[in-house]
Amino acid sequence: MPIEHISDTARWVAFYRAMETERGDAIFHDPFARRLAGPRGEEIVRTIPRGRSTAWAMIVRTAVFDEIIASVTARGVDTVINLAAGLDARPWRLALPPSLHWIDVDLPAILHYKTETLAQETPRCRYEAITADLTDDAARRALFERLGAGAKRSLILSEGLLIYLTAEQVGALARDLHAQPGFAWWLIDLASPWLLQYMNRSWGRQVAAGNAPFQFAPAESTAFFEPFGWREAEFRSSIDEARRLHRDMPLGWLWRFLSRLGPKARQEEMRRMSGIVLLERV
Repeated sequence: MPIEHISDTARWVAFYRAMETERGDAIFHDPFARRLAGPRGEEIVRTIPRGRSTAWAMIVRTAVFDEIIASVTARGVDTVINLAAGLDARPWRLALPPSLHWIDVDLPAILHYKTETLAQETPRCRYEAITADLTDDAARRALFERLGAGAKRSLILSEGLLIYLTAEQVGALARDLHAQPGFAWWLIDLASPWLLQYMNRSWGRQVAAGNAPFQFAPAESTAFFEPFGWREAEFRSSIDEARRLHRDMPLGWLWRFLSRLGPKARQEEMRRMSGIVLLERV
């Protein structure tokens, strides 16, 4: 199996960032992506089903996250807390305020690999790496309490994380984040039940072999988070954003044509098949 551990998914996505960076018309540049992905990341993309043809989704997600991070940090955020940070090199590649405190949180092996690989590079802001298992309830709460005590206005990131958790785990995470008054925004990506079925048909066997099954895709979309104190502030449809950024999915024109044939409720359901969401605390 190409994916042997959940951290391999970080190498998988890093190689997609490398693919985009190396295009002449790249919509973002990550000069560290190929180095971080390594041969393992390239192997995963080469061997999984439709490895290259589905790159658009991760490329669009990266670009939209970049845009929203820039927008929110301009509103006076003092801290970004990146949960399950993986091989995200944004502290090194984005034009961030030097005073911004960026905190990466992830499992020890992948976080050590990233910091060692980028040891000779200079981050654009104050950078800190913290190793933690976010599925450990007690450790997670203790970590959030410590980080919450040191930040007045924080943006939380969880790019590519929630899909691997159960609904119960996502609810617990949402509750624990909301318990910290300074955690003002939470930027996530969200799948629909239909997309979850497609992903499991395409790569379910591969990710399950690495103990990283796809799981979370709430039928109620962002309403899932409302009982935990979070509401939708902004929703960017991955399909709409792909067209805007000229990284359309294969047969995207056909998808849009078919979606217009149904009732408005069905059109909206298809538009929200996948999205990048900025949540704000209530």
